[in-house]
Amino acid sequence: MDFLRPGSWAEALEAKAALPDAVPIAGGTDVMVEINFDHRRPPALLDLNRVAELAEWSERDGRVRLGAGVPYARIIAELGDRLPGLAMASRTVGSPQIRNRGTVGGNLGAASPAGDSHPVLLATDADVEVASTRGVRMVPAVEFYRGVKRNALEPDELVAAVHLDVARGPQQFAKVGTRNAMVIAVCAFGLALHPDRGRVGTGIGSAAPTPRRATEAEEFLAAELADTGLWESRGPLAESVRRRFGELVARAASPIDDVRATAAYRRHALSVLARRTLGWVWDQYREGGWSACA
Repeated sequence: MDFLRPGSWAEALEAKAALPDAVPIAGGTDVMVEINFDHRRPPALLDLNRVAELAEWSERDGRVRLGAGVPYARIIAELGDRLPGLAMASRTVGSPQIRNRGTVGGNLGAASPAGDSHPVLLATDADVEVASTRGVRMVPAVEFYRGVKRNALEPDELVAAVHLDVARGPQQFAKVGTRNAMVIAVCAFGLALHPDRGRVGTGIGSAAPTPRRATEAEEFLAAELADTGLWESRGPLAESVRRRFGELVARAASPIDDVRATAAYRRHALSVLARRTLGWVWDQYREGGWSACA
């Protein structure tokens, strides 16, 4: 196995173009596990740790460009006020050691249905910036996931960054696991209110072949908030609305039975997570505060 260590982004793209089967590695929290268990034996590893710009983030015109190499620990520490949903999801990733190394870029590259960042990226209408020696293109998160551990990257492309709007409404993330920490999600759910657009965003994780949105649930809740004037009045949300929202979220999933849970349990848990996160975001919205990572 060859080990490639480019010193710049241009060199990294050239290396990927020359050897499309090379697997990029930064934190290594997914790739090294697969290699250690002999589940994967790529012809080359493309180490991106010397590419400084991947570990940077910036904000412009209300939108954050998050470099693919920014670790979860920095998202929590530096971006909780701007990207509260992603910071919440980052808090649930592995151990402190994993959060110091793991990245959203790596999560996207692995494209596991259980990746913790995916539900929030979907709920917040994120865009994935991908690049090659041929140029740069933007892929909406909703179009990035193509199958179990399959993504929209071409063989010569690398994830450069993720683009997310600074939160203009409350966001939440919750997941269920077999224990409280260092666990792969049995199911996960991300929720974001976009009051400036009268829209609701959702993301389901670990309950379908790919991360996915619950579009029927989004449309139901957005219409309910608009038709009853709740966007403006910020009045209490009826329990029947929360219950119906949970039902629609569960219906959007396509779970399976596996060693972590049954499909029936996943649907039930998603319904509960949806109701709870909706209660949390609506309480935050009524109080007018959401720019902090819980």
